[in-house]
Amino acid sequence: MTKRLLFCLAHPDDESFGSGPFIAKSVADGVEVSLICATNGDVGTVSPEKLGSYKSVSELRSAELDCAAQVLGFKDVIRFGYRDSGMMNSPDNKHPAALWQADEQVLRDQIIEVIERLRPQVLVTFNKFGGYGHPDHIKIQRATVAAFNKMQGTPDAPQKLYYTAFPTAILRMGVMMMRLSGRDPRRMGTNKDLDYMAVLESVEPIHARVDVNAYYDIGQQAAACHGSQSSPRNTFPFARYWMRRAAGTAGFTRVEPPPQVGQPVERDLFEGVKDV
Repeated sequence: MTKRLLFCLAHPDDESFGSGPFIAKSVADGVEVSLICATNGDVGTVSPEKLGSYKSVSELRSAELDCAAQVLGFKDVIRFGYRDSGMMNSPDNKHPAALWQADEQVLRDQIIEVIERLRPQVLVTFNKFGGYGHPDHIKIQRATVAAFNKMQGTPDAPQKLYYTAFPTAILRMGVMMMRLSGRDPRRMGTNKDLDYMAVLESVEPIHARVDVNAYYDIGQQAAACHGSQSSPRNTFPFARYWMRRAAGTAGFTRVEPPPQVGQPVERDLFEGVKDV
């Protein structure tokens, strides 16, 4: 059986920051991994020196995605080309070309077209909060769930649906470190619009844990492709230890089929997948 996995994400870099090691492991294990990237990432903050010779932010970020895709080994990368919506409640949310303004049925049907062509058995997207509350993450999550449900009963229907999941213990440690350093965990990020407490409150149960330690370095290489979005690495040894530990295991919330009470934690997203 050829195993096929489709990530349904929002921006160039979503595939690398967090899921990179898991994707690299999956490809090494013989899984055909493909990616939907719904936006151009054109609202991401990019300094003039990082823009360099590129004509636009979207052109730069597309090149960065090409770089990461080659490192990780995607079979296919599908770009929907929507405009980045910016963080929640920002003026960019209202731009008519923004993903946040997209017709939900149209977006759902775009995903269905990709699924019918690639025939993945497993889909992965963000949780209901969009990971950290980004409207584009929330939008693609809703459309992915709608596409999965709409396709049930058809020959090409995916069999399993997962959300990427943050480990609660690591998040709590991160919040503690922020507070110890005098920072407000509800006002983080370059624009102080990232609320780590809300992220922590939105965490869902983890039903699958995959050891990706051996692929940490490849994940770092993919993340390095997104130089326009990278911040200086934390050189504090304790912080580096926790970051490395967090990246060593990929966690997922299983949405469909619903997990049973007392069911063992999965170590492979293809457990129970049938050859059809």
